[in-house]
Amino acid sequence: MTVITKDYNEKMSSLCVNMHEVLRYLNGNEDNETLEIINSSLDELGSDFSYRVCYSVFPVCVENDRVVFPFKSVKSKDLAKCLKDCKSAVIFASTIGFGIDRMIKKHSLISPLKSVVFQAIGAERIECLCDTFCEDIKKEYGNITPRFSAGYGDLELSFQKDIFKVLQCSKNIGVSLNGNLLMSPTKSVTAIIGVKQ
Repeated sequence: MTVITKDYNEKMSSLCVNMHEVLRYLNGNEDNETLEIINSSLDELGSDFSYRVCYSVFPVCVENDRVVFPFKSVKSKDLAKCLKDCKSAVIFASTIGFGIDRMIKKHSLISPLKSVVFQAIGAERIECLCDTFCEDIKKEYGNITPRFSAGYGDLELSFQKDIFKVLQCSKNIGVSLNGNLLMSPTKSVTAIIGVKQ
């Protein structure tokens, strides 16, 4: 099994931050004051991102409400439904790095509002990275399912441990998982994409 690592820094630098998405995460209005805070936060953050993805393609077999990967058999009706027409799946991990975490921590002490804004920017950036990666996978493999993450629906969050082990996330993209199944950097995502036949 080969784990592929991709650097998305160049590609993501050409994709502007979606202000509407940042505002959605903030549950905020598009007023001048809010936009000024977002823009000043983006200026302060600059290019302190490290957009990285690692992934591998695995054969998959769906047996009723059980999904069988070569490294793990997992019970989940929701994941089984998502992968029912698939013979293989792409499992990936992605991150935007520690830069945003440093800003969130720094401003949580001096400006809680700005800390929340950095949280929203981080959420938009990691989602944009995942969407960009999924577009690349669609170009390569054709018909794919929406991405599905551990902790969603009835797929247990503990499946994260298996994903981290098989993808060697710490070694490949610098993302670790603690005992509470929280990822570091915090703006990181793991997910499964089914490849339809």
